[in-house]
Amino acid sequence: MKGTALVGYNVQTVVDARHHLIVAHEVTATGSDRAQLSKMAKAAREAMDSKRLNVVADRGYYGGPELKACADAGLKAYVPKVMTSNSAAQGRFSKHDFIYIARDDEDQCPAGERAIHRFAREEGGLLIHLYWTSACSNCLIKNRCTTSSYRRIWRWEHEEVVEAAERRLARNPEMMKLRKRPWSTFSARSSTGWVQLHFLTRGSENVATEMSLNVLAYNMKRVITLLGIGRTIKAMRLAGA
Repeated sequence: MKGTALVGYNVQTVVDARHHLIVAHEVTATGSDRAQLSKMAKAAREAMDSKRLNVVADRGYYGGPELKACADAGLKAYVPKVMTSNSAAQGRFSKHDFIYIARDDEDQCPAGERAIHRFAREEGGLLIHLYWTSACSNCLIKNRCTTSSYRRIWRWEHEEVVEAAERRLARNPEMMKLRKRPWSTFSARSSTGWVQLHFLTRGSENVATEMSLNVLAYNMKRVITLLGIGRTIKAMRLAGA
């Protein structure tokens, strides 16, 4: 919550959806998950030695630059969008009601008018393009669109990446159900003492080591559940463990 703070660490984990094994993890001092998606996805792909990977995360990981980083790396990300506008909740048209026409670099509004490109500016390190139409003042449905003089539409320079991710999730809504299953297994083990709910050590290096031991213990128990103790021992001997 705003105005509050918690001294601790942010533990990132990537769980294999098929076997529920933790394939990658990291202990960070960053309180937000917003910049963790592509980094952890790439670590998981390397650990699994897989060229193709579907990455499913909750909306706390949503962010245009992270979605683009995943797309550039050939990773398909399924992350629900964070809704930052109150327009739809207040009964007005949202950005999704505007149709972007790429060949003209214009947005068509719900009234059929074209919002043309006006200028671009940098916001938070991102290049944002702004569009609006001069027809707003005489629009008959303006009260359903904006309370300002003009309805301004903004587009990130790589907005097509975000739109592709939204379409991909819309076509595969079941992916978010998949998101809940692997993590619930790990959480259940945490609450029963298989993995500590808080760290016993201090300092980033010590905490990272403690978390690695927790992950090792969890994965060992998970493998034994999947293979049985006999096959697990045999597999460890074959691997030279």
